Amino acid sequence: MGIALAHAASEYGAEVELVLGPVSFTPEIRSFEIINVTTAESMAAECIARFPSCDVAILSAAVADFTPVEVKGAKIKKDEKELLLRLKPTTDIAQTLGKTKKPSQIIAGFALETDNELENAKDKLLRKNLDIIVINSLKDRGAGFGHDTNKITIIDRYNNIDKFELKSKDEAAKDILNKIVSMIK
Repeated sequence: MGIALAHAASEYGAEVELVLGPVSFTPEIRSFEIINVTTAESMAAECIARFPSCDVAILSAAVADFTPVEVKGAKIKKDEKELLLRLKPTTDIAQTLGKTKKPSQIIAGFALETDNELENAKDKLLRKNLDIIVINSLKDRGAGFGHDTNKITIIDRYNNIDKFELKSKDEAAKDILNKIVSMIK
């Protein structure tokens, strides 16, 4: 979805910087800058560093909420003991950017929800000071991860709700960008 959004924004004439985590493919046509990252921490650092000069930030990556406290540099050998894995919260990129957002900036966030989709997404929109939130549902066949299609619902800061049918991620990206463009003053 992030790659589709970067392509569409570039087609709209935007200067695009795509902070891209590990993906199964990379864009063939690059009309935008790609910043490759491999960890939630490095993605947060890149997004936070770039945000002050952005007009619009679209946060479509599904960044892990937790990361291991200790990372081993080699294989952990199996023994008779149980393995306890301690996790710590990762930096919440959307919340961090929302706290420093200027009135002229727009932040679009994503919410992958399985239950109480609208209520949870509305709560996230408010808590993180977002301007729009795009709901991906795991309940809809052909939507979300591992598909070339997506079925989205967009909620804006004025509580307007736009529901879209299942369509290609490229078409969904244009729906999201049209919503963002409509909010630019």
